[in-house]
Amino acid sequence: MAYLDHAATTPMLPQALDAYVRTARALGNASSLHGSGRTARRTVEEARERIAEALGAKPGEVIFTGSGTEADNLAVKGVHWSRRTPERNRVVTTAIEHHAVADAVAWLGDHERADISELPVDKLGRVDTAALAELLAEHGPQITVLTCMWANNEVGTLQPIAEIAALAAAHGIPVHTDAIQAVGHVPVDFAASGAAGLALSGHKLGGPTGTGALILRRDVKAVPLLHGGGQEREIRSGTLDVPGIAALAEAVAHAVRTQEVESERLALLRDDLVARIRATVPEAVYNGDPEARLPGNAHFSFPGCEGDALLMLLDAAGVECATGSACSAGIAQPSHVLLAMGTDADDARSSLRFTLGWPTTKADVDALVAALPEAVRRAKTAGLS
Repeated sequence: MAYLDHAATTPMLPQALDAYVRTARALGNASSLHGSGRTARRTVEEARERIAEALGAKPGEVIFTGSGTEADNLAVKGVHWSRRTPERNRVVTTAIEHHAVADAVAWLGDHERADISELPVDKLGRVDTAALAELLAEHGPQITVLTCMWANNEVGTLQPIAEIAALAAAHGIPVHTDAIQAVGHVPVDFAASGAAGLALSGHKLGGPTGTGALILRRDVKAVPLLHGGGQEREIRSGTLDVPGIAALAEAVAHAVRTQEVESERLALLRDDLVARIRATVPEAVYNGDPEARLPGNAHFSFPGCEGDALLMLLDAAGVECATGSACSAGIAQPSHVLLAMGTDADDARSSLRFTLGWPTTKADVDALVAALPEAVRRAKTAGLS
């Protein structure tokens, strides 16, 4: 199979797998005081230091979680709860967030009576910073938290996080960024970004599934989602997954260390993929910002096709891709990201996302280009029947 769905999950890096297996052979709860516990704690703290160093953060700012989704929920809900008052109860988000953020924000609106403001994006998927400036001028004192993703998981567009954080900082508003697709793929510096919180996920960058982290500034308070042993600054209780944390740190360190070279390699493969799709399927529409985007992301609409049908035809031909976020797979509705960008519903349903990762080679691109024209022809025929 040619696997072109690395935005959904990517295989563990060999060095991350080695770190996991090596650490899993040891015994010890990182909260225990005996020798085995202290060894486990040392592994956790060394991992914390490695992740902080790789991402421009301080070790004390790294909070380990069980997933990127948990990190996003902890930031959005936790920071909102810690700052809300009768006069300050507004959450600001964007129209293109991953469901880990979008659904958390919607839950606050539905169940906690939070006021929600949603920033629009342009046709390339870029957040409207002028609209943000107007919103801050009107509602600044009412806002608890602003959340904006670093890189979009569907179309790959990058957002100006430093500019957004600076605008919010002028009003004393903390900014959380879902950087799950960005870490290891584009330069990410937490301190330089001005963000108050940043979420990352292990399985998006060569680490294990079920691992993640929230980087949260020490001066930013967050009410915990989980209560128990008080681990992780008393913000995230639960016995720490020592092997998973060791492997996560290994993956983050490797991905960041090799990011520049690997991103250049993936961008060349992606550009070849894009050019060849345009040549073989001229009606295909390339979505997202053609310049400020993730290096391994190519997102297309294929007018006249149903994305799900096209995906299954490619799957049968040995090519695996996605219609959008893996969290929304199987849901028969157009992408909220594409709709927010102004795409009509029919074209939004005709879209496929091809994402490249560290194992991707030219052979994978060749396989897609060989299978795609016939799959498009058959999908169009099926749509007419």
